[in-house]
Amino acid sequence: MRPSPAEIVRTLVAGRLPGLVHLACRPGLHHVRHVTDPDGRVLLLVPVVSDLVPALRPRDGADAVAAVLDVLDLPPVAGAPSLGRALVSGWVRRLDGERARAAALDFAAVAPTGDLLDVGTRFGLFRFEVAEARWERGGEPRRIDPVAYAEAEADPLHATEASLLSHLTEHHADRMTGYLRRQLGLAAGPADHAPRVERIDRYGMLVTFGRPGARRRARLAFGRALTGPADLARLLRPVLGARSASGDRRR
Repeated sequence: MRPSPAEIVRTLVAGRLPGLVHLACRPGLHHVRHVTDPDGRVLLLVPVVSDLVPALRPRDGADAVAAVLDVLDLPPVAGAPSLGRALVSGWVRRLDGERARAAALDFAAVAPTGDLLDVGTRFGLFRFEVAEARWERGGEPRRIDPVAYAEAEADPLHATEASLLSHLTEHHADRMTGYLRRQLGLAAGPADHAPRVERIDRYGMLVTFGRPGARRRARLAFGRALTGPADLARLLRPVLGARSASGDRRR
C-alpha cells in the first residue's frame, strides 16, 4: 500500500508547507498562509495591508476571483525524494460574519495562530472550493478527480515526518538498522552501506541502502494504515524496545 495521488495532494495542501497563490489574469505570485478544512476547501489568511487583498477583490461585477494554490513538497532529510507539487484551483471569496468565525475555527485546528483573533480587522479570511486539482512529479502532471480529492485524507504523519526520522536516527539507529537489514534480507556490512529510512507515511517507509554512489531504494509496508505518530510508536515498539518512536517510555 502507498498513498494515492489524491491523498498526496491533500497532504501537500493541508497547510503545513509554504504556498504560493497565482491569480488569473494578474501578474505576480503571492506567498500565503493557508490550510484546508475537513472538506478540502482552501482557507487563506491574508493581512488587510497587503498586495494580495486588493488583488482578491472581484472586478467587473464578478463575485469571486479565480486562483491557483501552488505547494511544493520539502523532503524531510537531505537526498530524500520529494512528493512533488500540488496545484489546486477554484474561485476565491472573502468570508465575513459567522462564516468567517466558523472558518477561523477550521484554520485554528490545523495552524493555531493569534492572528485569527484579528480576522475582520487586521486580517481577512478567504476560501475557495477546489474545482480542479493536479499533482506534478518528475515533470509529469496528473489531474486528480475533484471528488477523489475531497474524499481523500491528508497523511497524519507528514507534519511530524522530519522529527520522527530524526528521533529514529538519533536514538534508535542500531536497532532500526538491524530491523531494516532483516526486512530487506541484507547481510551485515560497513556503516556507510547500512539501510536507513528516508521517508515515512501512514502506509510504510521508504528505505535507502547499498554502497555510496550506488544506493537503492525499497518500500516497506506497514500492513495497515496508521492513524498518527502514536500509532507508529505502538507499531515499532517491538522493534525499538521499551522506548517508543516518539520517545515515551512504557508506564
